[in-house]
Formats: sequence, structure tokens, C-alpha cells
Amino acid sequence: MTTVEQATKIILSHTYSFGEESVPLSQATGRILQEELAADRDFPPFNRVSMDGISIVYEHFEDGQRSFKIEGLQAAGTPIMTLQNPQNCMEVMTGSVLPNGTDTVIRYEDLEIIGDIATIQIKDIREFQNIHRQGLDRRAGDVIVRKGTEISPAEIGVAASVGKAQLKVSKMPKIVVISTGDELVAVTEKPLAHQIRKSNVHNLASAVSQWGITSNLLHLPDEKEAIREILTVALTQYDALLLSGGVSAGKLDFVPEVLEELQVEKLFHKVTQRPGKPFWFGKAGQTMVFAFPGNPVSSFMCLNRFFQPWLRACLELKPFNYQFAVLAKDFTFKPDLTYFLQVKISCEESGKLVARPLEGKGSGDLANLVESNAFMELPKGRSEFKAGEVFPVIFYR
Repeated sequence: MTTVEQATKIILSHTYSFGEESVPLSQATGRILQEELAADRDFPPFNRVSMDGISIVYEHFEDGQRSFKIEGLQAAGTPIMTLQNPQNCMEVMTGSVLPNGTDTVIRYEDLEIIGDIATIQIKDIREFQNIHRQGLDRRAGDVIVRKGTEISPAEIGVAASVGKAQLKVSKMPKIVVISTGDELVAVTEKPLAHQIRKSNVHNLASAVSQWGITSNLLHLPDEKEAIREILTVALTQYDALLLSGGVSAGKLDFVPEVLEELQVEKLFHKVTQRPGKPFWFGKAGQTMVFAFPGNPVSSFMCLNRFFQPWLRACLELKPFNYQFAVLAKDFTFKPDLTYFLQVKISCEESGKLVARPLEGKGSGDLANLVESNAFMELPKGRSEFKAGEVFPVIFYR
């Protein structure tokens, strides 16, 4: 069998770009930027007032002047005004351009204004205070956001500021999520005593949607020719197939056999892990096939531990965004397998992440995923894991 480490290495050696596309700002959050965002003018583009109050010439304050006649009001969004008498002042609003001829802003809270005379009430005044000076953040032409950045609301704000209504981003892969088995019926149907509703495909499709992918759904019956027909078409239409079920050793588990008949190259089958041991992975050209076990916890764990790193690597991101947590209590796992323990992560006041085990009732216990929020990866080669030890965790919420 393939170890988790070997499986990871194999998967990450089969990554490729899906190309680029331009999308409007409203659709760019979470995507990977494929161009640099540079300042089209200074940031800020003028000496910007950062407090409501008055602007003065600091030299006159330094010479002992405390009362200043108000010449006018500089509001945000209005053309720049000029102070006519350097011994006077201008009222200024937050976000406005600093009037010509002034160099210091005093807050209203530090003033007494009677009529058109503003008197400064404090002694601690500094030249250029309360002014966000032109070009302080970036100069025109400076790169603000690098190519390859994962776009968040912060980058959207920058893009809007430099006039980019469309952004060039990495294309996302075309994905199909495929359920298997005659025991499955649609969510809208009432199952018979021997049936269950489809849940895995919706679980997996929901997960990939959080990563910016809209997936299609298909179903394979327990009939070899039908499986062959459906997979033949899917392999030509999608960048990746995510299958759930049909990859174990049962008499009706036709998926591995059909995939190999369709000349999908098997890169590994079965991984020394729990859950998810029967995991099958292969490729046909640049179409990758992730065939996960049918138990819901198994397929969900494999998606997060193996498909997500592959996706991130294809998008030229670091494959793993691991965090680490402290095991809250002793835990024993006898088989010589990598174990993905369901845990509930909480953050203590010290900032330490603590993982409380929530084993559930096995890999078929879908409900237990609601109680936990991460998988803790416990290495093979040992059976005792002590409270206080630190292990990597994969958050899924």
C-alpha cells in the first residue's frame, strides 16, 4: 500500500495550470490574481486631512499665536482651496485635501470656536500632524499587490482604488462530483427501507464551492456498462473527477476496473490511512481522477487532505495551509496507519489551539462531522499519543 506521504508526493507531481480569465471585481474574491496591481497615482493622491478641525501654518503657532480667524471650509470632495492670510486658518473635514498654504491640522476637540475665531486649547501641537501626506503609502507606479496573491476584500479595495473593474485571475478547474451505488436516492425522495439519500456528493460539492469551484453532479449505478458509458464522457469534459464509492473490494465495486479499461493510468490504490484506505488516484491525459471511498467521513477527509492541496498547487499556492494544535487528552490508535482524528479545536486565552478528540462511530458517522471542525493528522508508526503533544490539523470549517 501507498503511505500518506507517498500519495501526497504522487498527487502533487501531477499539477498543472487551468489557464487565465478576466472577471469583474464582484466575482474575484477568493480567486488567484494573475497580474500585478500598481498604483496609477500616489497613495494618497494628495495631502489628505485625517481629522475634522482647522488647518493652520505651524510657524505661527510656534511663534505663540493661539487664535486664528476662519477663512473658509475645505470639505471632502471639493477642489483645493488656498489660505489667503497665513495668520488665519481653514476649517477642514476628514478626507478633504489639505488647503494650500497650510501644514498642520488641529482637531475640533482641541479648539474653542466663537464666531469665526478658533482658539487652540492645547500646547502639544506638531507640524504636519493629522495629515496623511501625499504618496506616504505608495508612489505612482509602485506595485501594491503581487501576481499570485489570493484575492481578499483587501485586494478588492486596492483594485477599485487603482481603477481595475476587471481582474485577470487563474481559471478554476471544471469538476464533476460522482456518487455510486444503487442504494442511493435523490435528496427529494423518500428512501425505502434498504435505501439512503445521496449525501456525499452534496457534501463534496459544498466543500469545493468554498474554494471557488462550481461542480456538476453525476451518479453511477451498480452496472458496469453504465459506469463505462458515464465515465467515458466525463473523462473528456472535466479537469478532475471526484468519485465517492465503488473503489473497495466488493463484487459490485466496478470503478477501478472500468477506469483501467478506459486507459486511466492508476497512480495508486489504497493508502495506509484511516479513514479513507481504499482511495484510488489516477489520470487520463490531464484529467485527474480522485476516487474516494464511499463512507462519508472517508470521502470528506480525502477531499480535504488530498484534493485541496492538489488544487492549491495547481493555482500556484502553497499546497498546505497547516495549523498545529495541542492534543487535549491521551489517545490510542493501534493499527499501523496514519490516523485522521476528528477533533473540536478551540483557542485558549494564551492563543494556544487545543484539539479535543471526537471519534464518532466510524467513517460512516456523517453526523459527527457536525460536532467537530478539523482532522488531526496522527502519524503511523506509533499507537500512543499523549496529551500536550502537538500535531498538524486540517480545518474544514
